[in-house]
Amino acid sequence: MYLKNPLSVSELGTLWITYQEKTMILRILEFFIEKSDDQEAKNIMGMMWQELDYYVELITEIFVKEGAVIPRGFTKEDVNLNAPRLFDNGFDIMFLRILKEMSMGMYTLNMNMAYRVDVMTIYEGLTTITLKCYKLATIYLLKKGILSLPPHITMPTTTEFIESKKYMSGLNPFTEKRPLNAIEVGFLHHGIETNNIGMQLITGFAQCAKNKEVRKYFEKGKDLAKKHIKVFQDLLLDNDIQFSATSGSTVTTSTIAPFSDRLMMFCIDLLNGFSIVGNSFGTFFTLRNDLSFKTTLLAKDIFFYGQEGLEIMFKHGWYEEPPQSEDRNQLINRNE
Repeated sequence: MYLKNPLSVSELGTLWITYQEKTMILRILEFFIEKSDDQEAKNIMGMMWQELDYYVELITEIFVKEGAVIPRGFTKEDVNLNAPRLFDNGFDIMFLRILKEMSMGMYTLNMNMAYRVDVMTIYEGLTTITLKCYKLATIYLLKKGILSLPPHITMPTTTEFIESKKYMSGLNPFTEKRPLNAIEVGFLHHGIETNNIGMQLITGFAQCAKNKEVRKYFEKGKDLAKKHIKVFQDLLLDNDIQFSATSGSTVTTSTIAPFSDRLMMFCIDLLNGFSIVGNSFGTFFTLRNDLSFKTTLLAKDIFFYGQEGLEIMFKHGWYEEPPQSEDRNQLINRNE
């Protein structure tokens, strides 16, 4: 019965963005698989490629059955498999892990807007393979010594309750700040980890982007990632907690682009959105007001940086337009 229902606007929208994201990831995986010399890493990425390609085909079938145009997404024209390796030292699996972390949140939102069984089944399947890939990637990176573990604190031995609003204080420089709690330390560690990967990614993109405006945009993003890392590291150090960054340099000296400028810009746009959501999530669960204030300011920087990126994509015709609702005023006034 549910399969006979026409595709709703929310389902059309989520399938459209899923198609864009998945075709982008397929192109990135194709390059990483081609350049990898580690069989275990190739197996993880190859498994992910096969699974994602299957679901892209399912989404394509739905578009065809519904009479909707198939999005362009990202094709073989957006990847250059002959380009030299751009990243080293397990960056391929590090970045895949971040992409799957981003996908987890997207699938939850998409499932919440799905009403047809076939659409829900797609997001259910994508969630399953994403969780599997994320686990395999994490185990691989830890085994290789590439991924650093979060800090440790003394285990609690009693249950305590907050009894004063002083627990939230931190903005007043003349007031003593309480130590960071486990949730706050975890958020700061995660922020450093993701921005470190983002900084390496966008450094590589900046080296090889063909368009001068795009290169400058990526350079600005690299500086923004550095700023975030410094803010988070300083907060940890002020609490006598040392962060151990991922090992090794991961960006080669290649200046030959493995991906189109359009694909790289779209990738950074997705990561910008992920960063804003991640900062908002951390701010909500942070109970010290100086942390909330600083993460809010960082989210503002990401928002305006993202807007600048969209303007560049619009200018060059790189952003595929999502399905639009009917313009009733245009239809009514067509003969005037």
